[in-house]
Amino acid sequence: MEFRYLPMTETDKKEMLQRVGVEHSDELFSDIPEGVRFKGELDIKAPKNEYQLMKELTDLAGKNVNLKSHTSFLGAGVYDHYIPSIVDHVISRSEFYTAYTPYQPEISQGELQAIFEFQTMICELTGMDVANSSMYDGGTALAEAVNLSAGQTKKKKVLVSKSIHPESLDVIRSYVKGPGVEVVEIDHKHGVTDLDHLAEELDEDTASVVVQYPNFFGRIEPLDQIRSIVDTEKKAMMITSSNPLSLGYLTPPGEFGADIVVGDAQVFGIPAQYGGPHCGYFATTKKLMRKVPGRLVGQTVDEEGRRGFVLTLQAREQHIRRDKATSNICSNQALNALAASVAMTSLGKQGLKKMAKMNIQKTAYMKKQLKAAGFEIDFEGPFFNEIVVKLERNVSEVNQKLLDKGFIGGYDLGQVDENLKKSMLLAVTEIRTKDEIDAFVKEMGDIHV
Repeated sequence: MEFRYLPMTETDKKEMLQRVGVEHSDELFSDIPEGVRFKGELDIKAPKNEYQLMKELTDLAGKNVNLKSHTSFLGAGVYDHYIPSIVDHVISRSEFYTAYTPYQPEISQGELQAIFEFQTMICELTGMDVANSSMYDGGTALAEAVNLSAGQTKKKKVLVSKSIHPESLDVIRSYVKGPGVEVVEIDHKHGVTDLDHLAEELDEDTASVVVQYPNFFGRIEPLDQIRSIVDTEKKAMMITSSNPLSLGYLTPPGEFGADIVVGDAQVFGIPAQYGGPHCGYFATTKKLMRKVPGRLVGQTVDEEGRRGFVLTLQAREQHIRRDKATSNICSNQALNALAASVAMTSLGKQGLKKMAKMNIQKTAYMKKQLKAAGFEIDFEGPFFNEIVVKLERNVSEVNQKLLDKGFIGGYDLGQVDENLKKSMLLAVTEIRTKDEIDAFVKEMGDIHV
């Protein structure tokens, strides 16, 4: 046999054609005019059997650089973190792996409870009252938060710091076109939001202020000062996009009075996998509970008083009138949310805090070694697990040389800001060793000369 599965035989094909009342498969396309039908043979390879196909695809995949073949110092929104082995064991179970929308709680209690636990842990990390069951990724969650703020305040202007992830800023620009919200970009100064510019632009027409914590450059934004500025306009809201791992060590945005906290849970149990899929989270105050996009799972009791879980507060257009819907997001990332939940549970509160602290410590060591090697660090100040280093050569050239030496280098900031040409954003996570950091700095020094 050339295949592991049972392919359709000519007998099968003949029986199916007879059942639908035609002699040839061409008759199934009789409604399509002859003039638009393709004539001839497609310019593609001849079909191969399964063994030959798997070999060809394996050879192609082997040409990719990956996190097992190379040591990575690339972050910028997708990170190489430790993933407990139990994560794959749990999410590979058929009851989770094949589950989709848990509309029938009587047969979906495991899935619903897993989502409920995800919501609970996100609330604990962010310091917020309510979290939803997940969203597509951090960028779309942030854009949804912007639209929510405009709808809640009935205002059409949002102030967005340029120190947020540039791709998130692009998503926001796309999302606000429908409701007609104006996006005003606030400059960054020394790698953090320019507070003077923020205060200057904030006015009575402002729906919300959007910042990232830690921000795109790895810097820690002064949320207490930003909150004080936002409070000068009583109806303006503060939206914070946060790396949830960092919140295992940093003061959560909720304690600074954030109205909405969003982010990406890729840092918990979700591999880099070429940039996706991810798992966004969305947390807010109880006041905004009925405006939250996506799904929420609530805890209740059945008629016999036993604890149970159900989908609740469903404010999507699938369930209510379109003009009353809070969002057109019709799905979530339940499997990845489960992976994040299992990872957080496996680490525990102390383990998560230790993991976050290791990111800070190892990045500080990298920073120290780079300075000793003669590199200049841009944007000095408190950081989490990313720093910006200035180079004398183009970042793309340096990265290619690093790749040849077995390293995945940092992000080329010149791609998003002309002022940061020849600046590289480096990420150091808890799994990077001292030897790896030292070897990387040595190679950087050799290239730098």
